[in-house]
Amino acid sequence: MNARRNILVVVVFLSCFLIRGGWQSIQAKERSGQPNIILVMTDDQGYWDTGISGNPHIETPTIDRMAAEGVTFTRFYANMVCAPTRAGLMTGRHYLRTGLYNTRFGGDTLGSQETTIAQVLKSTGYKTGLFGKWHLGRYAQYQPHRRGFDHFFGHYHGHIERYTNPDQVVVNGQPVETRGYVTDLFTDAAIDFIKSSQSQPFFCFLAYNAPHSPFLLDTSHYGQPKGDQLIKKYLDKGLPLREARIYAMVERIDENLKRLLQSVHDLGIDQETVVIFTSDNGGVSRGYKAGLKGSKASAYEGGIRVPFVVRWPGHFPAGKTTDAMVAQTDLFPTFCELAGIKVPAKLKLDGKSILSLMEQGEGKSPHKYLYHTWDRYTPNPYHRWSIHGERFKLVLHNSQGKKKKIEPMGQLYDLSVDPGETQDLAKQYPEEAKQLRTEFLRWFDDVTAGQVYQPMPIPVGDDQEPAVELQPSWAILKGGSLEYSFDGYDWDTIDNWQSNQGTAVWQLDVLKAGRYAVEMSYGYRSAQPETGQLQISVGQEKILCQLPMSTSQNVFFKTKAGILELKRGRQALEVRATKAFGIKGLRLNSIWLKKLELKK
Repeated sequence: MNARRNILVVVVFLSCFLIRGGWQSIQAKERSGQPNIILVMTDDQGYWDTGISGNPHIETPTIDRMAAEGVTFTRFYANMVCAPTRAGLMTGRHYLRTGLYNTRFGGDTLGSQETTIAQVLKSTGYKTGLFGKWHLGRYAQYQPHRRGFDHFFGHYHGHIERYTNPDQVVVNGQPVETRGYVTDLFTDAAIDFIKSSQSQPFFCFLAYNAPHSPFLLDTSHYGQPKGDQLIKKYLDKGLPLREARIYAMVERIDENLKRLLQSVHDLGIDQETVVIFTSDNGGVSRGYKAGLKGSKASAYEGGIRVPFVVRWPGHFPAGKTTDAMVAQTDLFPTFCELAGIKVPAKLKLDGKSILSLMEQGEGKSPHKYLYHTWDRYTPNPYHRWSIHGERFKLVLHNSQGKKKKIEPMGQLYDLSVDPGETQDLAKQYPEEAKQLRTEFLRWFDDVTAGQVYQPMPIPVGDDQEPAVELQPSWAILKGGSLEYSFDGYDWDTIDNWQSNQGTAVWQLDVLKAGRYAVEMSYGYRSAQPETGQLQISVGQEKILCQLPMSTSQNVFFKTKAGILELKRGRQALEVRATKAFGIKGLRLNSIWLKKLELKK
């Protein structure tokens, strides 16, 4: 009887175990031993936009729970803006080594010669997925599903305009329609990916576009009340509307992070899964700043220090905090060590593995120095830069230094006693300041050596992208009065066509020679009675495009311009007005090139 009862108990136990996901856990343990890696990165969420930073207003219970169950790094550094951080994370190299130098104007493309962590993990048996923001290249050869990710659902640009039913998203290069709130959609896709990846280790990169502007919650007819409720909660706490919106977006992220972690738990793979939460640069909210100076795009601590929490039950200690100085470039070698693989010998990394810090929850920084610099147009060592040493940090923001190329002193801070950067010690310790400045310049020369910082030539004729859009931000404007207007990537325009002296020039890399249909998107309204006309030329090939007026400058038509015969290789496409008085009232949005098939 006892034996029969014991057998019954075992059967019941196994049934419950299987129902709760135990079978998936057994499968995971029978795999290679490589842990799953989930990296969650938000966009523009500051170090101070969490409960664990001491923020008295924001509510982030899931992030707080992750910190209680894992290790919190209080000095984790990203770059000042988003694309540079993502380039460093993907490659383990400072972004200036990768050919990327900006967040738009064609400078937000990761060089084709770079190796991504997704490629390395995939080559060793990991299934790889990216859900959310890429911002490392929008054209075919640079898209994530061709840079190591098995599956990509998200957007290419620095931000999108619609958060409910977003319409600037793609799946593996194909534009798609969506229904729902963007943070929920990306989380749903990540959860589905995780559920379908139980037969092999996986790398899931969940890259939320929130809480980047525009600061939007649910705006659909049926979903509006939920968004309103979250915003109202923070308005009732006395926060201004802008801050209430940002905090509500962060709380919405926290809710989705809870769903993600619950899915991992339900699958029974908690102990086989490393989960990391972080952000891509300093914050933009202003309600509370944890005593830090500066914000996004700043070399001060508020512009580069971001939240970083890592959890791996049974492997990493719970509730530990470390102030070791680490950076986003460290994740590449850390993921390699987690996966039990060597960093490819050909790669020159700036990052260093921080796995031991994660395992111990304490220890010393693997870096003697950390460096930061960023400029909107071309890298320069005179404005918006910093260097962290073992004790001191030297930093400077000086736009005049950029223009005059004068050698600046910089501000020296002892972050061990002054994390808010309030007391400049440069005059008290001039030798320390001089030594740090010398080291920064040595490093700057090293990372920029051999690099040419200009827009990547746009690939034309790729089989996976038969129609290519030439966006205004990729154009180089020459002569005349032409102006570039930024309005969210897909809605940017080239304006002020006052004469035929100004030209907009796009650099192309034609992969296949042949005939290409040309279309233009534009808005045009003017007191001039005659139709506007543009000339489009590539080398000796020229076509003239007639532009009938639209309802207003801000109502855009798409018109067929003609056909160009393009040769294979690098060349320039140039656009100009044909008449001396230009085309007053024209706003040029995009040019489309579509490869025409040969007639049989």
